[in-house]
Amino acid sequence: MDTNIGAKERVTQNRLIGLFKNVLKYTYLGNWETREDNANIEEKLLTAYLSRRGYTDKEIRSSIVKLKQSANSLGGGLYNANKEVYTFLRYGVNIQAEVTEKKKMVHLIDWANPMENDFQIAEEVTIQGASDRRPDLVVYVNGIALAVIELKRSTVSAHEGIRQNIRNQQDGYIPRFFTTIQLLFAGNDTEGLHYGVIKTPEKFWLRWKEPCGEPCQPSHFTAKEYPNELDRSVLQFFEPVRLLEYIHDFIIFDGGIKKTARPNQYFAVKAAQPRVRKKQNGIIWHSQGSGKSLTMVWLAQWIRENVSDARVVIITDRDELDKQIESGFKDVGEQIQRAKSGGKLIEMLNAAEPWLICTLIHKFGNKNDSDAISVGNKKASKSLDLYLEELAKSLPADFCAKGNIYVFIDECHRTQGGMLHEAMKHIMGNDVMLIGFTGTPLLHTDKKKSIETFGSYIHSYKFNEAVKDKVILDLRYEARNVEQYLGKREKIDEWFDTKTKGLSSVARAALKERWAKMEKLFSSKERIDRIVADICQDMSTKRALAGGYGNAMLVADSIYQACRYWEVFQSTELKGHCAVVTSYDASTASVKDEYQGDGETEDLTKYEVYQKMIGDKTPEQFETWAKKEFTDHPGDMKLLIVVDKLLTGFDAPSATYLYIDKKMRDHNLFQAICRVNRVDSEEKDFGYIIDYQDLFGAVKSAIEDYTNGAFDGYDDDDIEGLLSDRLTEGRKALEESLQAVYTMCEVIHPQTREGYFAYFVYAETTPVEDQQKECEENANKRETFYKLVSRLVRRYIDIANEMEQAGYTTEEAADIKKQVDYFNDIKDEIKLKSGDALDLKYYDPAMRQLIDNYVRAEDSEKLVDLADISFLDLIDTQGDKAIDSLPKKIKQNERSVAEILAANMRKMIISERPNNPAYFDKMSDLLNHLLQEQKDGKIQYKELIKKLIEKLKEARSTIKTKYPATIDTKGKQALYDNLGKDETLALRVHETIKANARDGFRDMDSSGLKKMKALRRAVERVLQGVEVNIDDIMQLIVAQREY
Repeated sequence: MDTNIGAKERVTQNRLIGLFKNVLKYTYLGNWETREDNANIEEKLLTAYLSRRGYTDKEIRSSIVKLKQSANSLGGGLYNANKEVYTFLRYGVNIQAEVTEKKKMVHLIDWANPMENDFQIAEEVTIQGASDRRPDLVVYVNGIALAVIELKRSTVSAHEGIRQNIRNQQDGYIPRFFTTIQLLFAGNDTEGLHYGVIKTPEKFWLRWKEPCGEPCQPSHFTAKEYPNELDRSVLQFFEPVRLLEYIHDFIIFDGGIKKTARPNQYFAVKAAQPRVRKKQNGIIWHSQGSGKSLTMVWLAQWIRENVSDARVVIITDRDELDKQIESGFKDVGEQIQRAKSGGKLIEMLNAAEPWLICTLIHKFGNKNDSDAISVGNKKASKSLDLYLEELAKSLPADFCAKGNIYVFIDECHRTQGGMLHEAMKHIMGNDVMLIGFTGTPLLHTDKKKSIETFGSYIHSYKFNEAVKDKVILDLRYEARNVEQYLGKREKIDEWFDTKTKGLSSVARAALKERWAKMEKLFSSKERIDRIVADICQDMSTKRALAGGYGNAMLVADSIYQACRYWEVFQSTELKGHCAVVTSYDASTASVKDEYQGDGETEDLTKYEVYQKMIGDKTPEQFETWAKKEFTDHPGDMKLLIVVDKLLTGFDAPSATYLYIDKKMRDHNLFQAICRVNRVDSEEKDFGYIIDYQDLFGAVKSAIEDYTNGAFDGYDDDDIEGLLSDRLTEGRKALEESLQAVYTMCEVIHPQTREGYFAYFVYAETTPVEDQQKECEENANKRETFYKLVSRLVRRYIDIANEMEQAGYTTEEAADIKKQVDYFNDIKDEIKLKSGDALDLKYYDPAMRQLIDNYVRAEDSEKLVDLADISFLDLIDTQGDKAIDSLPKKIKQNERSVAEILAANMRKMIISERPNNPAYFDKMSDLLNHLLQEQKDGKIQYKELIKKLIEKLKEARSTIKTKYPATIDTKGKQALYDNLGKDETLALRVHETIKANARDGFRDMDSSGLKKMKALRRAVERVLQGVEVNIDDIMQLIVAQREY
């Protein structure tokens, strides 16, 4: 029988005292319960230390007097007193022992040589105050109290200890004692060690966790040696070097709030430090909401203090992020300078100061796009690379960037790499280092470019880890359907035929394609009315929204749809309590060509709504006001309607509900749903996603990408060659597309404008009365030609700025550009000649009228409410898709019917709509087809989620397998279960896989097969002599997405 179970607090306390004395080698000061005059500054101990350091008696007395004056001064409140004491601890006390002597700095702690300090521990330290209190354990360094630990027995929540710490800081207790305290702790044998700083609300206390994120250096104190989490955590945190490091490097005073680092932030900075010293680029990937901005602050401060002549430049791609970073650094006392122009940036870099700069990528060069590579109306985006190249060309003759420069690039998954590092070196020096920060996993489309630019991952901390650590909240999901149906079919046919007389069949098809998309149906007036009523109902019935402590965001599909939503809300109780925040510029110039004479265009509607909404404010002023109201007064600004803006870089802890009425996927979707996962008041337990667009498959995929390591980093030796691989593929695709156009056109004679017209439209010799018929007969050929040329243009634009790196000479690149322009011009001329080109905007008012008049909507139907089931639980229970591919011998559960339904549903809901609406004879048939598709999908979708919930409940009713502490990922667990539950063997195989699995080992090409063989040989060596089917194990490895 384990005697520790239910043991009294005294037993735990005695055990920890033993660890401090015998393992950490702290000096035990004794039990001070009855000792008089206990204090946070023990003068005898501090005097002994300072005397040993060589200070005179007068210097010691003067410094202690000055320190105690600050420690005893609560006139400005505990925060200010603690901040002043921290300054003395970190930087020293500036004293003048005699009037005739120079000032001298007395250092109370030797930060550079931690083991030269005196580490001490006392228990039951009675502190006299308005109400005497007795902290369980107090940690002193050189006689100064720096940490308090409150302990509870294993059957009493550690939160009791947290509340005890918070209470003791209040007036009427012992607030003066906490003026020197830098870290507060509470713990028990069942919940481990929790920590915070002065004035930290209970909900923001952190639980110590090591390791945290990846990679993480092995601890000296392992779970095997110290299986008790509290013991292990105390040893890890209070190891003398780490304790002083945490206090010195990971505490800030942020605009009236003292903060310390979460474990993921600490280990990210620690992982970055050796890379910084070696100037080895990399990426820090931390989940949305896990404190990326403060990680930047701590890393920048460490670089400043540990690298000679260091300077940090922080680059973002959005103005709101630039302002947010500037504000964040200033709040913690760092004087960051914002470069608001390219010239100002050059001026700052050319001088020795400032050491800390932030700027937008758009400031890196000429904003004029007149010299940008373009084909027709498509432009090769001016990436950061190109801006930097332009800037390098325009540098002053005497320019030389000063200092040892480190560049932080925020949201680096959006930065298009390639030549970035080379251009940076040209401007800022050859040894400039790039560190990319992202809160979003690098998807396959972004990953190679990011790796080319920034290198491998420095540290990663994924969504499920952050939820488990209570750094962010889990999400609950609810799908709702607003059923739509078509009315008056014959009226639609008659209306459409009347309005489109005189158009070619291709032009009529183009008009259908423009208006027969789901987003047009979804913006029908009746549907918007139903959703508005839905949201208003929630505002009255949902606890967070009705209580005024939570508010909501609505993601619309377009700025036009957002404006229509706002209009409808003006006739509800949300009038005056909602706002639209988008990138729309409500200027008269934006609508000068929008008056068509027979109805409002969408642009005119947007303009008029914005004029009513913002009044006499500018768009910038209105946005600033709306965001501040939303974050500061959730009971007044109950709803923000957005499209793209504010879906990243906008933190509003009060945001609790996210209504989605827009097709989204990948990191855009993930960033959006993370708007509601921030920790706020005690009443906020979850973030809620209300989905009107059947996004379950996409949400599930986005969460999975964030939780199971599908996009873990490349090894260093994988990075070399990525740039050439991507450009080689880009060149191949471009040349194949160009050849496809030539192949189609080789039958045309002569190769002149007239020859192309004769082949694709009609010959000039054709009688006038037969020209239209010939034009219609050639419609399919034209459609194929349009697609081939459009693909050619896209392939060219993809690498237009990197033609030289792709292997083309300057002359070859210019010749290809000429060919692409030539075919694009022919395409445009053929469109005009055939009548396929038309001003679709002219028909917008009439088509909008059709949608509003003939598309009806029913009240929303709640397809599913996940009740008390969290979204992560649902995903974890449903399992990876890879599980379905496991062999029968290994698979533990039957194949999930719900997974098949999810795959079918996703394909049906997300797959592209038919490119050519001509497949449908009448407009009414096409609209009805889309609506029926949605309806059929909803039925299957409902069944899908119900089956998933049933599976979840079934899983919850069974006893879950218990795994050792080290078996903490799905991959490790699968190996453990199928290798005879041999922990050591499973870990050896896991490490072997991580070391030998190269990117693409699952591919069925020759390269992939070679990588698979190499991995198999490595695994076979580890499993030599073990009775196991290697084929089964290899199939298991392939199925695990973390490998």
